[in-house]
Amino acid sequence: MAKKSGKKGGGSRNVTDARGARVRVKTARGRKLSSTLWLERQLNDPYVAEARRLGYRGRAAFKLAEIDDKHNLLKPGSRIVDLGCAPGGWTQVALQRCGSGARVVGIDLLECDPIPGAVLMTGDFMDDDAPDRLKSALGGQADIVLSDMAANTTGHPKTDHLRIVALVETAYAFAQEVLAPGGAFVAKVFSGGTEGSLLNVLKLDFERVFHMKPPSSRKESPEMYVVALGFRRKDDNQDG
Repeated sequence: MAKKSGKKGGGSRNVTDARGARVRVKTARGRKLSSTLWLERQLNDPYVAEARRLGYRGRAAFKLAEIDDKHNLLKPGSRIVDLGCAPGGWTQVALQRCGSGARVVGIDLLECDPIPGAVLMTGDFMDDDAPDRLKSALGGQADIVLSDMAANTTGHPKTDHLRIVALVETAYAFAQEVLAPGGAFVAKVFSGGTEGSLLNVLKLDFERVFHMKPPSSRKESPEMYVVALGFRRKDDNQDG
């Protein structure tokens, strides 16, 4: 069962755990236990069911919707860059909430099926030419840079953390180049939050900086998001 959460329409919902009996999946021949547990979790996840009902491409769409419900990022006609856009749930929410005048440009290593109103590219954001491709497609400054990128894990916590930090730092270096004054930056981080050095930069460059774990983020997941609002360009900061 789903409940409307408040101020924004267009599929803005907080999904509760109120549902029927839990579905259990039997282990099939040739299927690993981990795959069985993943399938069982999917079948019993209310966000997966609600995403399917609303036509979202994944449960992650609710994370952006919940961040927006709290911080009011997505405004009519916004120009948005979506880093790590596949399968497209965040792009769907951004277009839905920002209306027909919005422009959304996204990139991901994985191919993303087209979404009307968005320019979606296949490629590695860490490639040297990726920022220029995004800037060209955007055709001007961005109001919001979103990053739901996550590095492939190695199983070594320190290495994985460094990879994640590198992605966030690279995403923000790009955001510094394209954000318009007053713009916003949202990026996935993991347990431990944003590294102190980057957090200090964000606090200098933005009026407000928050960490947030959306309700739709699985409890066992270490992910959270840094949300920075009110971008001040460097030339605006030099006098104080």
